[in-house]
Amino acid sequence: MGINNPIGVIVDSFQVGVREGLRKAKEVGADGVQIYAVSGEMDPDRLDAAARRELRDYIDSLGLKISALVGDLGGHGFQDRRENGWKVEKSKRILDLALDLGCSIVTTHIGIVPDDEQSDIYAAMQDACEEISVYATSRNAYFAIETGPERAAHLKGFLDKLSTDGLSVNFDPANMVMVTGDDPVQGVYTLGRYIVHTHAKDGIKLKDEVDPRRVYGMLGFEFEAMSHEKLAEAAEKGEDFREVPLGEGSVDWPNYLQALQDIGYAGYLTIEREVGVQPEQDIAAAVRFLKAFRD
Repeated sequence: MGINNPIGVIVDSFQVGVREGLRKAKEVGADGVQIYAVSGEMDPDRLDAAARRELRDYIDSLGLKISALVGDLGGHGFQDRRENGWKVEKSKRILDLALDLGCSIVTTHIGIVPDDEQSDIYAAMQDACEEISVYATSRNAYFAIETGPERAAHLKGFLDKLSTDGLSVNFDPANMVMVTGDDPVQGVYTLGRYIVHTHAKDGIKLKDEVDPRRVYGMLGFEFEAMSHEKLAEAAEKGEDFREVPLGEGSVDWPNYLQALQDIGYAGYLTIEREVGVQPEQDIAAAVRFLKAFRD
């Protein structure tokens, strides 16, 4: 196929801390990395200017680039207006950190976009997303929503209502096949102009119908709110879907990658591996899988 996209890996998928994860990313042959920047050692509130320069220099010394930071604040995303004040401000600080590290993209989940566009939840999400979208555009950067909780056409309708493209898309094909059953290939064409980052992940759906609210949570729905840990557990042990190694699931990789080329996407294919007891081996295999499409 001859793809030219750089290949990234999520450092946290190695489960060994940021510095060691960066070294392992280099060892498996990645071009770049994505890093969680919400809490712990990568919390923007804990990294002063000197620490940011030192980290950027270290990443540069490895010959790596940052494809994106992860700024997912969990819970109900931006569905709860009472929580949106601090979440919007925290999101802005994460974006500032990304820019200091030489990266212009922060990926996040915003919560399931409701079908009812007249609902209070839809309005709260629009208001919060408008603010962070405008902020991102003012800094020539992007917040990228991860696909999965809703079908591509519905997400596009939500994005079309915002005044800027500062809120764009982190396209995850596995989330689509595992939860909504939406077609990732068609999804690329539907969301084309909004796609600024992608996750390389694969999966299978185990049930004909999967309720996204039971996966991602929903304000007012009697089920646990979303967290990274909860999603990883569901992907490994749940009854609805499974995350599997690249090429072993329902993602049609040749046509999916062709669709990305058709829309002119030249950004990262960033490997995300949220399950398994041998993440380094799985990630190395995923790098080899994607590099095979360069021939």
